[in-house]
Amino acid sequence: MGIGISLTKAKDVAHNARRIARSAEFAPLDDAIAKRIPDAGDPDELENARQKIRDKYARLQEQIDQAEDVATLYVVIESLVET
Repeated sequence: MGIGISLTKAKDVAHNARRIARSAEFAPLDDAIAKRIPDAGDPDELENARQKIRDKYARLQEQIDQAEDVATLYVVIESLVET
């Protein structure tokens, strides 16, 4: 008998990694919006960039949720690291 990996717990770890990566991408945009930094960009463009990030991580969340085994989940996490 080998060591098993709980898919449920692995998905929890993957979701946490997704949240951390998403926050890191949001940080500069949130900062520019919150501080109203001059020359940071058009507010509409900043919001469009934020929406692209939301969409990207929503797709990753779906992929994590739909993973049926740890190997598939590992592939999803690798794509997170590459982005």
